[in-house]
Amino acid sequence: MAPVRHFLAIPDLSREEIVALLDLATRMKRGEYVEKPLAGKTLGMIFAKSSTRTRVSFEVGAYQLGGHALFLSARDIQLGRGEPIRDTARVLSRYLDGIMIRTFDHADVEELARYGSIPVINGLTDLLHPCQVLADLLTIRETAGSWDGKAIAWIGDGNNMANSWLNAAGALGFELRLACPAGYQPDRKIVERNGALTRVLLTTDPEEAARGAHVINTDVWASMGQEEEQEERARAFRGFMVDAKLMGMADPRAVFLHCLPAHRGEEVSEDVIEGPQSRVWEQAENRLHVQKALMATLMGAA
Repeated sequence: MAPVRHFLAIPDLSREEIVALLDLATRMKRGEYVEKPLAGKTLGMIFAKSSTRTRVSFEVGAYQLGGHALFLSARDIQLGRGEPIRDTARVLSRYLDGIMIRTFDHADVEELARYGSIPVINGLTDLLHPCQVLADLLTIRETAGSWDGKAIAWIGDGNNMANSWLNAAGALGFELRLACPAGYQPDRKIVERNGALTRVLLTTDPEEAARGAHVINTDVWASMGQEEEQEERARAFRGFMVDAKLMGMADPRAVFLHCLPAHRGEEVSEDVIEGPQSRVWEQAENRLHVQKALMATLMGAA
């Protein structure tokens, strides 16, 4: 029996596997893939953090692949009442064919995968958001043809998205520029590991990161669970809004990405997110396609 494959972080896939996954997602998006590899199978979706795009895209995707998705909030299962993760992992592995989990501590996802005997997909942790970056890579490939030879700029918090962009840059070899305020840099170990693999610029100057970039990418300044830091972060991130002036410093064909939800007037201006360079809605749709490709690959042997 082949070993169980999990998807907890971008480096869980080789460069060739990432490309193959995006190729499959493209076929699915075009309607060229009609197989039902999840027929008779169930994906358990554990949500310690609520979500619009993650829940809807995984649930719809499982259905379109012939399977069933089961929503499990932390309040609805014994995890929320102190059951050890390893116990939950071993029990759910006897009921389900795969697990998607969206939670706070990345170590919880690693433990779930370690003790489970079915594929585990990281739907988001405070450390990483790999499914979103897969969707973003698909969006870049659709827009620019490839990430090869491109410079991608991240403007804002050095959060789970920034960390996952670092992992993607290390895996695929494109140039990544991260502009983050002092004290809000990405995970140091992730920076060091991927900085040894590709060109990574870490700066506190958004203009330095944006100049000539082919993709300008941002996220909210205060993520879920950081609401009490909103005012403090608003002060720290002053000058980090992606507006028309900043976009004007990028390559003329540059596109704007945002993983949503967006706070217009904070991290992005209205005219940018609604403007002609925005690919935010295609990016959101692509969550469905890449996650279908992931489920088909991990759960259905596509």
